[in-house]
Amino acid sequence: MTHLPCRHPDRPEAAVSTPPTTPSSTTTSTGAADDYLAKRQLRKGAAGWVLLAGLGVSYVISGDYSGWNFGLGQGGFGGLLIAGVLIAAMYTAMVLGMAELSSALPTAGGGYTFARRALGPWGGFATGTAILIEYAIAPAAIATFIGAYVESLGLFGITDGWWVYLAAYVLFVGVHLMGVGEALKVMFVITAIAVVGLVIFAVAAVPLFDAANLTDITPTDAAGASPFLPYGYLGIWAAVPFAIWFFLAIEGVPLGAEEARDPAKDVPRGIIAAMAVLLVTGAAVLVLATGAIGASALSESGNPLVEALGTGTMATVVNYIGLAGLVASFFSIIYAYSRQTFALSRAGYLPRVLSLTNGRKAPTLALVVPGVIGFLLSLTGQGAVLLNMAVFGAALSYVLMMVSHIVLRRREPDMPRPYRTPGGVATTGFALVVAVISVIATFLVDSVAALCALGAFALFMAYFALYSRHHLVARAPDEEFAALAAAEDELR
Repeated sequence: MTHLPCRHPDRPEAAVSTPPTTPSSTTTSTGAADDYLAKRQLRKGAAGWVLLAGLGVSYVISGDYSGWNFGLGQGGFGGLLIAGVLIAAMYTAMVLGMAELSSALPTAGGGYTFARRALGPWGGFATGTAILIEYAIAPAAIATFIGAYVESLGLFGITDGWWVYLAAYVLFVGVHLMGVGEALKVMFVITAIAVVGLVIFAVAAVPLFDAANLTDITPTDAAGASPFLPYGYLGIWAAVPFAIWFFLAIEGVPLGAEEARDPAKDVPRGIIAAMAVLLVTGAAVLVLATGAIGASALSESGNPLVEALGTGTMATVVNYIGLAGLVASFFSIIYAYSRQTFALSRAGYLPRVLSLTNGRKAPTLALVVPGVIGFLLSLTGQGAVLLNMAVFGAALSYVLMMVSHIVLRRREPDMPRPYRTPGGVATTGFALVVAVISVIATFLVDSVAALCALGAFALFMAYFALYSRHHLVARAPDEEFAALAAAEDELR
């Protein structure tokens, strides 16, 4: 049995042309390597920057419809507002950093590719794993919210959510298997409907707004407690993971780089445009929904926008459209986890069979396997717990990606960068500090959920240490980027 060209993880200079140094690997012809990659091709040129911006909004928009409001029970309106401003600033800085990295390293690996170049195979796999934990678990959390919406609407007489979870996974994984072009167009339409729903909500909520509702939670005896901060200063920190839900997964836009028409330009434009839209929608939802019904009533709601509007035609319309918003994020994050799994598998970090693509250039098992895992997690019905696990993975990946930007700016200042981050390392340095705070905050909110996510991360790293680091694929794009960098270093 022959193996593809592999390399020892500590000798990147061996990645292209020299024999591998690990005893478990042998070289093959260039033709064999080309055949390997030919079976693992995505469809090129399927998306321009508008579709990528739609993808970015789609990833996140469910966070406007449900999930964020649990932060009111941790920090009150004031705590969630302050946390929201801080997190919005972090995401803006991070998006600007990722726009630069994606223009310089445009492959389907996204954050994993950036960290692989900057931090080596260990850092690359750690980042990819953190992102994969986020993207595998986030749809499970969203599935529970979809179930809550379906039950509240009384659709199909469903009172047990697991049927909804199963139907959602089967239907939308199936659409993705048809190909990325079709999937992104469907996603764009659903996302547009969800944005219209937020506009309808805002128009309906304005007459109901009462500033007194923002501070209707009785202050506790915590340090710094007041009507604005009923849970004190610590409540701000505890609200951070829920503020992240307003923007969680926008960092997935670079995962579409290999399917973009002009990745060096389209990905930065797409991710920045998406962030601009999400800043507006997140602020509107936080202020108007809380002001319409009150922080106390909203803090435990599974359907916050509808409950904020009460009864009536507008509430019903928003309820139906809210379901579309949840579906949009569920649908798009399936795309994200499949591309992250595909990239890690193609390079040998995960089992290589996961990166095989079908006749429509869709990675079949990379769509199906994480989907099965996500469905099983959704059966717990614990949306808030799953949310915190997803946030842990996300925040950890943000730390590693921002470190990667800083390292590459310092170590490879001349690397071609069609887009450059305003403020440079100061911008991403700020995002790094807030991301570290966010990781710690997940333990503050739910230590069990955070520890479970950390345990899953540790298992992935053990797999890499014991097996996959000895079986990396040298011809994979991410490994070739790293090998090229190492070769250039030797010439200096």
